Amino acid sequence: MSSILADKNISLFLQALAAETGASKNTLSAYESDLIIADNYIQAFFKTNLSFADEHELTSCLAFWKKEGQSPKTILRRISALKNMMKWLVSDGYREDNPATWLDSPKLPKSIPTSLSEPEIITLLEATEKLTSPNNLRMSAGMEILYSTGLRISELLQLRRGDIISGKGLIMVRGKGGRERLVPLTDIAISKTKTWLEIRDADGPDTCHEQLLALPNEQKVTRQKFSVLLKKIAVIANIDTMRVSPHKLRHSFATHMLNRGADLRSLQMMLGHADISTTQIYTKTRPERLLGLVSTNHPLAQKEK
Repeated sequence: MSSILADKNISLFLQALAAETGASKNTLSAYESDLIIADNYIQAFFKTNLSFADEHELTSCLAFWKKEGQSPKTILRRISALKNMMKWLVSDGYREDNPATWLDSPKLPKSIPTSLSEPEIITLLEATEKLTSPNNLRMSAGMEILYSTGLRISELLQLRRGDIISGKGLIMVRGKGGRERLVPLTDIAISKTKTWLEIRDADGPDTCHEQLLALPNEQKVTRQKFSVLLKKIAVIANIDTMRVSPHKLRHSFATHMLNRGADLRSLQMMLGHADISTTQIYTKTRPERLLGLVSTNHPLAQKEK
């Protein structure tokens, strides 16, 4: 399909979305791409633009994507973009009706996050000491923070010295959409981070309070660099590298916390999930734990004992 001049309201909608929700650049870029694809189809086949499309035209667009072989995940994302833009067009008075209200969303196969076992996590943390300096200290601090807080790798790499709240065992985390949250930090994570910073800044006093925690000698640490080092640690720990990633540490944190009695609401706050339904997926990773909670805590479970 040839490129067509995009509906100008797409740009206005994205500006409003950024201003009202603080959506990230990645989110805005994905929305823009999906909406332009939809707009191109509407213009090519119905000679109007996306802002004036009706329900039949949007449904036709969805059918075309399915025929193209687009994945349910991709179609679901595009439907979300369409619904949000149409809702904005109505709220800002560009049109009176919302043709996206009754669009059917495809069902996605439920993917249950997998995690490493507690002994495997301990083995990984111990294996960091065998890396060469200064990567051993930096990765030790980084992995302790990831596993003790459940941060996303992007959140870890954005942490600055000033985000550690001295004496309170807390860090300030900037999550998706610019949302901030306070997350408790374990004593060992604080100790490892302190050791790393002392070695890193041994040449002189810290002159930049906002310096990135993971920054070594002015070299930016990327997700890729962190992941490569994590794979090396997995090899040292004799753990399949395909099972190890920064996000797997986040899954492991959540699963282990639930296994040890953490409540969903607290876990939701620590993980930075906007919707608790996202957190609830972790309850499906260990269904036997729920049975154990009933057998040990329900008042009638002990009646016959």
